[in-house]
Amino acid sequence: MQRITALNPDTATGKTKDLFNKVQQKLGLVPNMMRTMGTSPAVLNAYLSLSGALAEGKIGAALGEKIALLVAELNECDYCAAAHHFIGEKLVKIDKASIESSRQGKSENSRIQAALTFAKTLVEKQGRFTNADVDNVYLAGFTEGEIGEIVGHVALNIFTNYFNNTARTVVDFPKVELLSGVSHT
Repeated sequence: MQRITALNPDTATGKTKDLFNKVQQKLGLVPNMMRTMGTSPAVLNAYLSLSGALAEGKIGAALGEKIALLVAELNECDYCAAAHHFIGEKLVKIDKASIESSRQGKSENSRIQAALTFAKTLVEKQGRFTNADVDNVYLAGFTEGEIGEIVGHVALNIFTNYFNNTARTVVDFPKVELLSGVSHT
């Protein structure tokens, strides 16, 4: 059972209504996560602002979604796993094999693999990297700004994972089963 109320966009008021209207215009609907975040306009605005800023970054939507898929698995967030599986496949056009390997923190592309390894290490070490951890992303060709964006995507997804796990947000995307083999190792 959901622990934080998902607001009805039709009856929302004030800042929450304004934010819901922007989401509705952009997506054509207001997903349950955002409806639930709407109980605090500050939380919803923070999510939308960071998400929007990162969407303008250099690492691109596909890598951002691959990071989101991995972080959802690491944090066992069924809402985010379902949402990013759907977004990755339907909106960003990531092939199913890449979606599944990203969920496991794997990629055949060495640059993407370096980013996923970095993201997983960030979650596992809570941001306390060694020089070697950071050097590996530089060696894969990422710039300082792009490394910052990877950190930003991980932070955004930890935020949404923790929010949805706390709220027990009802999944309104096609459900996916969390993988049992992805762990903090």
